[in-house]
Amino acid sequence: MAVFKGAGVAITTPFKENGEVDYDLFKEQIEYQIAGHTDAIIVCGTTGESSCLSHEEHLEVIRYCCEVVNKRIPVVAGAGSNCTETAIYLSKEAEKAGADGLLIVSPYYNKTTQKGLIEHFTMVAESVNIPIILYNIQGRTGVNILPETIVTLCRNVSNIVGVKEASGNISQVAKILQLANGCVDLYSGDDNQTVPIMSLGGIGVISVLSNIAPQKTHDICQAMLDNDVQKASVLQLEAIPLIDALFSEVNPIPVKRAMEFQKRDRGILRRPLLRMEDAHAAVLEDEMKKYGVL
Repeated sequence: MAVFKGAGVAITTPFKENGEVDYDLFKEQIEYQIAGHTDAIIVCGTTGESSCLSHEEHLEVIRYCCEVVNKRIPVVAGAGSNCTETAIYLSKEAEKAGADGLLIVSPYYNKTTQKGLIEHFTMVAESVNIPIILYNIQGRTGVNILPETIVTLCRNVSNIVGVKEASGNISQVAKILQLANGCVDLYSGDDNQTVPIMSLGGIGVISVLSNIAPQKTHDICQAMLDNDVQKASVLQLEAIPLIDALFSEVNPIPVKRAMEFQKRDRGILRRPLLRMEDAHAAVLEDEMKKYGVL
């Protein structure tokens, strides 16, 4: 059974002026997502600036998210690392915290072979009892999890159930689903490819857009799940200009500025990320108004 179907938000991590995690604001953001019919919360992923959280902060953010959500919708915790032992540690602790599933990114910087990927993901999966979604994003990790590797893992490791595909390569997505024969739960990792990927057999998106438009993102996925491709396509195309603005600088710089425009975040980022440039921010604000989320 899938961890979730539909739109899961890759939720941001809010910070105070002094740089600490703002848990009160985080609670408001979680409740905003649930009220907007988000289908799952993905915490401590790329958009949550997990790479700039200490291990203690990382795990406390997961614990707090699970506590606030209180099983109303699934919580998927980012727990990947370039070090297998660290990924195992984070995964075990996330499971203890109450996460319903894990998002495990491929090892970055040191990278590895496809054989190494299989061993890495298998060792992490065997350390926990909750389902795992692989995270394939070569643009950030430097390594592509090949379709054959994804299918091998999902077929042979009982709690590796799917993949967040953020390669941007529709041909690769098609290859995964063709090889899988139903054994891979595939989520779009790119908001601008939600409908194309779901049309091939994907079951949802892990979304940046959902941070500022949870209901609209949910509606795109729900239309596809209801087999209303025409409606879903119209909704997807309407969102494209805003999605483009949300990725005009590296994620999560624009989405945090967007949430600041909505007065739901201070827009504070941890270094080395910097505040969005004014020219890009002006376009983002304009597209938010056109899309009806500001």
